[in-house]
Amino acid sequence: MAQQLADKFLAESAVKSFDQHHRDIINSSIDKYTTAFNRSVDKFFDLENSKKKANLIKWKTIEHLDRYLLDFEANFTKRGGKIIWANDAAEAQAEIDRILQLHQAKLIIKSKSMATEEIELNHFLKEKQIETVESDLGEFIIQLLNQKPYHFVTPAMHLNREEIARLFHEKFKTPLDATAEQLTAKARELLREKYTQADVGISGANFLIADTGSIAITENEGNARLTTTFPNVHIAVVGIEKIIPSMQDLDLFWPLLASHGTGQNLTVYNTILTGPRQPQDTDGPQEMYVILLDNGRTNLLAEKEQRQGLYCIRCGACLNVCPIYQNIGGHTYETTYQGPIGSLISPHFHGMKEFKHLSYASSLCGKCTEVCPVGIDIQKMLLLNRKAAVEQQLTTGTEAKAWKGFTYVIQRRKLIDFFGGKWKNFFLRNFFKKAWGQHRELPKIADKSFSRQWKEHDKS
Repeated sequence: MAQQLADKFLAESAVKSFDQHHRDIINSSIDKYTTAFNRSVDKFFDLENSKKKANLIKWKTIEHLDRYLLDFEANFTKRGGKIIWANDAAEAQAEIDRILQLHQAKLIIKSKSMATEEIELNHFLKEKQIETVESDLGEFIIQLLNQKPYHFVTPAMHLNREEIARLFHEKFKTPLDATAEQLTAKARELLREKYTQADVGISGANFLIADTGSIAITENEGNARLTTTFPNVHIAVVGIEKIIPSMQDLDLFWPLLASHGTGQNLTVYNTILTGPRQPQDTDGPQEMYVILLDNGRTNLLAEKEQRQGLYCIRCGACLNVCPIYQNIGGHTYETTYQGPIGSLISPHFHGMKEFKHLSYASSLCGKCTEVCPVGIDIQKMLLLNRKAAVEQQLTTGTEAKAWKGFTYVIQRRKLIDFFGGKWKNFFLRNFFKKAWGQHRELPKIADKSFSRQWKEHDKS
């Protein structure tokens, strides 16, 4: 299974890397993002200091995760909310199913949530014959195509307007030359009635706020507000690492998330929800549940250094600067979270044996670390993942023997100098050509090593 995933990743990467149409679309999207990103981060008085402060807050929170989660639970339940702890995807699915049965729900409206993607909630509800409608435009498009999100901020990044127009023409008979505004208007027309008809609204959350027992949702379309307001029942599925200590911390995290996620100073809609409708409220759900999802997060928490991965606020900036992601795209990773951060956390969430290959899907150029708004040293964490895979003996016997032989030779200067460049080049061509890739030329090793040349120079 593990080797099949790795082989599939390599095969699909090779195809995507040379798909010019795909690369044109993704590079166009990322170029627009980069322009907006550079403009928005210039608004920070001291960006590096803001990132250091965010890193410190997340470090403190993750180091005392148990305490902050219990604070959140106590404050949320004070206002009538209900907390459910889910160890894995199966438990989360079962609890959601129980709530839906309790309320005899037949129609679900959803706002964008990577946690629900992680537990494959749409697939689960489809098997239960419960209609589920994605209200985020990108997620709505992906749902129509029966695909998974391509990017965890912009799920339909891999599609251009013509492809979306063709899809809407096939599904809803809109004009083939429909503009972006017309396509958006059609989606709004289709979705508006679903909000009022839905029995339950399901969302994620960008942050859990410990001191008030609130969830904070950030968006640009307003669909999450409608999803969490109109239905009588609201379920939020949130990873346990999303906790922050105080409401005041949003003053830092909201601008960091907006600038690094979409290149905005602040996203259009920022909503704070603290439990179900109160007696003095005019709207909101009668019941509100927050499902606190583990699903492998405590595996990562147990790793003293790699637990940095839990600081992630899912801005997607590391994906946008990653040369690997820019070439192979999001679907190739076969995980909920793609790019550098996905390569870091997925082996811990879903098994090092199955996903260790993603930790090698990096040039280690350091751009991901440089751009991260909460200061995660992603490139170092990927190296630590590789080390962990070796220590857990998850590499093949052939690979282990090869590195053992390499280590033996590289520590002995005389052995290295004994074989001239001709023999070294022969060895590379015959044993490493496949590993180097069919589209790259192997480097040519000099006839004489620097050490030998220096000795000869010294003698003369």
